[in-house]
Amino acid sequence: MHTQRLTLTLTALASAGLLLTACGTESGAGSEGDSGSRSAGSAQRLTGVRWNVESLTLGGTEHRAPEDVYLKIGKNGRAGGSYGCNRAGSDVSVKGDTVDFGTPLMTKRACADEDRMAFEKRFVRALGAGKFTAKVDGDRMTLTTAKGDRVNLSSQPAEPDAPLTGTKWTVRGIGDDRTAAALPKTLTDKVHLTFADGKVRGNLGCNDVTAKAEAADGRITLGPAATTRKMCPGDAMRTERKLLELFGGQVRYEVARDTLRLTADDGTVVSASADGKSDRKTDGKTDGKSAEK
Repeated sequence: MHTQRLTLTLTALASAGLLLTACGTESGAGSEGDSGSRSAGSAQRLTGVRWNVESLTLGGTEHRAPEDVYLKIGKNGRAGGSYGCNRAGSDVSVKGDTVDFGTPLMTKRACADEDRMAFEKRFVRALGAGKFTAKVDGDRMTLTTAKGDRVNLSSQPAEPDAPLTGTKWTVRGIGDDRTAAALPKTLTDKVHLTFADGKVRGNLGCNDVTAKAEAADGRITLGPAATTRKMCPGDAMRTERKLLELFGGQVRYEVARDTLRLTADDGTVVSASADGKSDRKTDGKTDGKSAEK
């Protein structure tokens, strides 16, 4: 996988719950003990906080970010957030003050809001353009490239992530590699999974399913699927066959607020939302069933 790079100081990256992790050492004025104390304090302060993107400056032109564009770095070697229209996540590693982001896995939505789509395209290009240097001042962070391009961000406490177990996860999209295409409308709110008591139960589009499920270290080990034996129309069966491929092996999982993402070793990506909440409508607005938390 081609790795895209971002350079951030440890103060910015000690951690922040969507997906996401970092560790390292901080250098600066003062004694070693003082530096370690400041670093530990920053880590504690930033845990569970997401960086909200306020603006992006490219070539001297400032572009204001739409509402709810953010980045998160967390504790499982993953980074992600919402880039404008789509949600995204990637691998991340930190060495000193350098943070390397892998190629993002993104949902594949085309928002009717042209401004939101335009910002997302600029933002994705900016994150992949090279190294950024971070300056953190309280709850604000600035990422600046050697060319002077800049991202302005601010932090706020994140809402608690929904628990993996005991939550009804409604499947919203299935895809591979970098994208997760939305389910057919005929299956809206029907496909779901619930992890509890060492098992997963739910519906795969046509049939109900039960299997063993053990979660540890960011992965879920799924046993063979036991299902009912109904036959359904095409979309339902196609969706079910894709989901059945997850069973009898391991998947990586990430929970960010009300969103669950499952990634299989073969690149299959499944996105789901808690308690029937959807990620985001294709026009960037919300209503009833599709409202985000």
